[in-house]
Amino acid sequence: MAVYVDKLFNTTGLRSSKWRHNQACHMWADDVEELHYMARRIGLKDSWFQAHPRLPHYDLTPNKRASAIAAGAVEGNLQEHFRKLRERERA
Repeated sequence: MAVYVDKLFNTTGLRSSKWRHNQACHMWADDVEELHYMARRIGLKDSWFQAHPRLPHYDLTPNKRASAIAAGAVEGNLQEHFRKLRERERA
């Protein structure tokens, strides 16, 4: 099992006025409990969890991304993640 973070992306124009950062990334995991455990370890609030049906995740700032990697998260690729999900669904 693993927790993943993707590359930072530019959020200008993508976020509500509540999001005050210019970059973000996603943090997801093979297991949602492992995801929540990592989130607590790096100081995320439970209310920041996004229970998207295809990608339960947290959005991370650049600093929180660095914290997640320091805590053991690995760099992942969302396109690859979705490709693997499609393959499992077909099997």
